[in-house]
Amino acid sequence: MIKFVAIIVLLSLCATAFSQPGPKRPGTWPAGYLPLEKSQPIIDKTQTIRLSPDLSQLTPGEKAAVAKLLEVGKIFHRIYEDQRHHQALSGYQKLWDLHMHIGNPTPTENLLTLYRLNQGPIATTLENKREPFLPVDPVVPGKNMYPWGVTKEQIESFLAAHPEKRDEIMDARSVVRAANSLNADADLAKLRKYPVLDTLHPGLKAEMESISRGSAKPTGGLRVQGFYAVPYSVAYADELIKAHGLLNEAASALQKDDGEFARFLRNRARDLLSDDYESGDAAWVTGHFKNLNAQIGSYETYDDELYGVKTFFAFSLLLTRQQETAALRQAMKGLQALEDSLPYNHHKHVREDIPVGVYDVIADFGQARGGNTATILPNETYLARRYGRTILLRANIMRDMTIFESTARSFAAAVGEDQAKELTNEGNFYRTLWHEVGHYLGADQTKDGRDLDQALQDDADALEEMKADLVSLYVADALHKQHYYTDAQLRSVYAGGILRVLQNNKPRRDQPYNTMQLMQWNFFLENGLLTFENGKLRIHYDKYHDVVGQLLKKVLDVQYQGDKAAADRFIDQYTTWKDDLHGVVAKNIRDAQRYRFRVFKYAALGE
Repeated sequence: MIKFVAIIVLLSLCATAFSQPGPKRPGTWPAGYLPLEKSQPIIDKTQTIRLSPDLSQLTPGEKAAVAKLLEVGKIFHRIYEDQRHHQALSGYQKLWDLHMHIGNPTPTENLLTLYRLNQGPIATTLENKREPFLPVDPVVPGKNMYPWGVTKEQIESFLAAHPEKRDEIMDARSVVRAANSLNADADLAKLRKYPVLDTLHPGLKAEMESISRGSAKPTGGLRVQGFYAVPYSVAYADELIKAHGLLNEAASALQKDDGEFARFLRNRARDLLSDDYESGDAAWVTGHFKNLNAQIGSYETYDDELYGVKTFFAFSLLLTRQQETAALRQAMKGLQALEDSLPYNHHKHVREDIPVGVYDVIADFGQARGGNTATILPNETYLARRYGRTILLRANIMRDMTIFESTARSFAAAVGEDQAKELTNEGNFYRTLWHEVGHYLGADQTKDGRDLDQALQDDADALEEMKADLVSLYVADALHKQHYYTDAQLRSVYAGGILRVLQNNKPRRDQPYNTMQLMQWNFFLENGLLTFENGKLRIHYDKYHDVVGQLLKKVLDVQYQGDKAAADRFIDQYTTWKDDLHGVVAKNIRDAQRYRFRVFKYAALGE
């Protein structure tokens, strides 16, 4: 009887949910779902890392707050999945239904793991391609933050006719919609359901009413007569209203134990409804918290491949390593001198008391999940200038020996065993730390006062990440002369800088990290920091500082000039891939790798 029910469910799913043609015979694998023979090679290359920090030091109030905050993280995670693909949540539900009724669970268990790994229904394959593994639409550059499938040309055409709409459409925390009555009526319903949103966003209801009266209902296909944008608090109203309540409950639980952290949570709760993060960011960056910290909100723009301006939700709950944090803050002095040493002529005044902390990850959600080692926030220039930025170092990821052993094998496959010995886990820690400081130093606006995201659009993230990489390597020489680094630590930081740039597959242009890493690799080869000898790379440490400085100067100039076309040319110039060089090194790395991907699980979530 159970098998009969499973067959009926499979037939029903095939008939109603799957887009690809195929036989509908009992026992056949449903169309559109990646079969076992294709999912298993990816699963075999996926390592599971479980994070289980000791929470026994927490007070009862802090433990109660952790439970509330983890619920907020789950809300953010669902929003993030929805931001990335318009069929993510429905696709997951259909997969789960199939998993619950199929006789052999292994194929669906694989797909559930792929969903977890990729945070949605689009997998990165072993060949570094992005392909659906569920019966959903292929990915589009604008993800679900713009009308699905809209082109930049369509939006630019609209903005040319309505330039007054540009700030609204390009706002970092807004969802762009096709202007029709169906969309406007749905947004109006949320404003009426939650009067607080109407109060916090004056004029929005009137705009929605105007669109509703002036637009016909869509009759099929993408209507592009016009666009409008609604703030995240309206687009995800139900979810963020619930998160607002949970954050306030967490703050109440914490009030006696950590009043400053409680105030941050209350500020951030209001921010989620106003879509203005200044109060929360000010409390976050300048606060002195005790055992807990958290990254809460939408900050990073990596997933927006259309314009590179929309931020995506992330939540990271962190346990403070008190002694390491105190020691590190004491060590980080003299940032202004390092800023003044950078190879450009437009130096700025920087705060020297950056709040930096060493933490263990309790749980990550949304954009923060996936082995994120460190963060520096906020990103908005005006907030960084007013309040500074905070650096969060995730020690239980950065110092995980299983991860380091895997990366060390990859490094040895690329440069040989002798030079690979220079790399240490400690060197990676310091390189990552100073990468985050590197975001704080150097150009943060163009010469005409525009933010870099606005000026350089989809190039901005790649160039900013490359600048941070290069700053971490450039200032290493000065830090060594100040005795901050020993000789061995300096060499390890430098080795980590080379490990950073190596690729095991040709990068896609939509991968900002991989793109900027390939650019560095090619520049280092062009200028003799790296040479390719007998199938291996060789590092020439005597050229390190000068070559890094040359590339850093170019990057800072491109950022300062703010010329999108020039940035495109710069990126194109240094993203060449040669199979007889890059391909050989990449294959060596792939052959040495036991794992290509990592799934993180969290004891705090019962995993």
